[in-house]
Amino acid sequence: MNDPNKIQTRISILMHRQDDPHKCTAAKLIKFKMANEVKKIPHNDIILDPFSKIILTKKDRQNMYGICAIDCSWKLAVGTIRVDQRSRINNRKLPALLAGNPTNYAKLGMLSTSEAISAALYVLEYKEQAHEIMNKFKWGHTFIELNYNILEDYSKTTEQQSIKEIEKEYFPNLYNE
Repeated sequence: MNDPNKIQTRISILMHRQDDPHKCTAAKLIKFKMANEVKKIPHNDIILDPFSKIILTKKDRQNMYGICAIDCSWKLAVGTIRVDQRSRINNRKLPALLAGNPTNYAKLGMLSTSEAISAALYVLEYKEQAHEIMNKFKWGHTFIELNYNILEDYSKTTEQQSIKEIEKEYFPNLYNE
């Protein structure tokens, strides 16, 4: 009998190799076979895109085959993350979260690739897979602990507006009204 908590989804990573390879969390996920490196974004994957206008909700789970992250330097992201128009239907940005990684600790939205994937998995209710990914890093538990309540709240809603309300509750300065 299948354990419903053991259900996992496919993780793909489009690597741009712009960061220190020794600190690259995406490379570590590929090394441990927790993700596959791809040369192009797989069809019907959710594309983690910090520039998308659409926020990821658990409702997105029903129309996806997997998650694709684009691994690049935050300093070069604007010029690097270019997803062709055909693929834009599945572009999603993550709701607001705090980084748990040592480089950007507690910075809003400055997540490592592994944190972004883990957050997406959590929101989409692949929580065990989200924890497994973060367990590969000494600091990984910090990301989940730092964002636990907000991740739980995000994982319970399917509506964009509800996600924005949750963001406003946790991060009141996020939206300048």
